[in-house]
Amino acid sequence: MQPVTTPTPATDGALPAGSCLRGWLDHLQRHQRLAVIHPGVDLCFGIAAIANRLDGKSASLFPEPSGHTIPVVSGLLSDRQWMAEAMGVEPGEVLARFEQASLNPLPWYEIFDAPCQQVVHREVDLNKQLPIPTHNEHDSGPYITAGLLITRNPRTGVQNVSIHRLQVSSPNRLGALLLPRHALAFFQEVEARGEDLEVAVVIGADPLTLLASQAIVPIDHDELEIAGALHGRPLPVARCVTNRIRVPAEAEIVIEGRLLAQAREMEGPFGEFPQYYGERAERHVIEVDAITHRRAPIFHTIVGGGLEHLLLGGIPREASMLAHLRRSFPCVRDVHLAKGGVCRYHLYVQIDKRSEGEAKNVILGALGGHYDIKHVTVVDLDVDIHNPSEVEWAIATRFQADRDLVQIHESQGSKLDPSTREGVGSKLGFDATVPLSAPSFKFLRIQVPGESEVDLAQVIDDAAGDWRQRVLAETTAESRHEPS
Repeated sequence: MQPVTTPTPATDGALPAGSCLRGWLDHLQRHQRLAVIHPGVDLCFGIAAIANRLDGKSASLFPEPSGHTIPVVSGLLSDRQWMAEAMGVEPGEVLARFEQASLNPLPWYEIFDAPCQQVVHREVDLNKQLPIPTHNEHDSGPYITAGLLITRNPRTGVQNVSIHRLQVSSPNRLGALLLPRHALAFFQEVEARGEDLEVAVVIGADPLTLLASQAIVPIDHDELEIAGALHGRPLPVARCVTNRIRVPAEAEIVIEGRLLAQAREMEGPFGEFPQYYGERAERHVIEVDAITHRRAPIFHTIVGGGLEHLLLGGIPREASMLAHLRRSFPCVRDVHLAKGGVCRYHLYVQIDKRSEGEAKNVILGALGGHYDIKHVTVVDLDVDIHNPSEVEWAIATRFQADRDLVQIHESQGSKLDPSTREGVGSKLGFDATVPLSAPSFKFLRIQVPGESEVDLAQVIDDAAGDWRQRVLAETTAESRHEPS
């Protein structure tokens, strides 16, 4: 996508709360969801320890971590409700809004006086210039975990945005785990010619751009354009000072560099989203050419395996999977990637079943929708797929292994799943739907009439005092008035 120099008019109405990182911190603080920590917390384990204790309850802001002048923030998007607020929609509308943005991207526009380039460092020392934390006990060192890695298709010039773990290996080098996605495809193409690939790593992007980075879209779909659609206005970008990559102009920090051809260095271990360590191995290498940032920037870190890590990847995947399934299966009503399956491996699908065998076809479609999906459970409309106990109940009472189990062996899965053989393993599907031929009363769920209408605030007597006085005293009084 070629840059334009003037923006398309923004949509009517206020921008979503998540359109600006600093505005989002204001929003969290107004709603008592931002904990400002005492200055001086240790970058090594200290930040992660506190962020994990507050995970899902509040974001954490760390002034002067290990004496560094740049503060660190974590936990920006660690609840589904917060994500809905960031997008400016109700929780039930999140997937539809994300899919709408994916299908209707807004081209970005280029500006030439960007806040993210107010300060430029061409002499680079990553650990001195940035407060990069070490999170888990056996991590190999400091890691950039919330950096948006932006690359360009060497043939078309269209950008790709994704998040990769980035190990600080030396003052100007990062070790990068590149999984088989678009960035790796771009790099392999230029490496075959002996060339490096230009990259930028954006730290401190707004919440909506973070979400957009995780969209599952075909190659040559720039996620910054999806971010613009989520914002309701085209995203302003700036060209890097040392290469051709365009980055969000309002970001906090940008690291500019190159993925080096024919270079591999040891990287890892690192605590990953399955809550195990990604192993140590030879990985790709980024050489850093410059660091730019705002005056008084904020450094965002995502603690590996925490709710922010899981949900940031899970919500966009749900939206993409829902759209993927609905294209072939009109019966699909909703999908959910469960936290117990690290928001990647366990997919629950709710369908309006019309034909026998339909659920198994949905299972096959879901397993083919993304290689991370390992177990798929399909349930009926009366099962709340956002409640794991409900899904487990459906499996317990509606599933029989000889009839309802789908097994696929020797298939591609997640390389970060330690139970696989370098990403090759087995997948399962559970048809936990009611047989259409079953008598209506056989699978009728029990319910108490009027239960959902009970107003507990009206029926509970908070002034009752001691139960013995209230109940036994009334019983004694009644017995005194009984006729002899």
